[in-house]
Amino acid sequence: MKTIKIFSVITLFMAFANLAVAQKSKTETFKVSGECGMCKKKIEKSAKEAGATVAVWNQQTKLLTVSYNVTGSSVPAIQKQIANAGYDTPGYKATDEAYNNLDECCQYERTVVKKVMNCCASGCEMKDGKCKDEAACKEKGCCKDSETCKTSGCCKKS
Repeated sequence: MKTIKIFSVITLFMAFANLAVAQKSKTETFKVSGECGMCKKKIEKSAKEAGATVAVWNQQTKLLTVSYNVTGSSVPAIQKQIANAGYDTPGYKATDEAYNNLDECCQYERTVVKKVMNCCASGCEMKDGKCKDEAACKEKGCCKDSETCKTSGCCKKS
């Protein structure tokens, strides 16, 4: 009878240990635009809503450190939720509407996103498996090589 009880306790302990290992926690740090203590509360709250177990934003450095369970969340999911609240992150830019809904003291200086020129509009075509006018695409800053032209859909097979 003692053997069965000891075996049961050991089995139960091993089950909990496996469960703890299966729920891997990860910690990441990334920049989040913001200005004040109110921003701090909103940013941290948004991160937690997206699955972060811990979220700490530093107002001076603009860095957010998050810990999360990899099976329940991810950095892109956390960044998207923060952007939805009005704060730019490396992976997601807040919409103008979300940004404009922030209190005036929270409206940080936004960086201008450089628009990528559309090479595809110029009718780029493929010839012998390569971009027909790769030099022109490179000059416009759209495609760095033939492979990029193919994958971006700029060049069509002739």
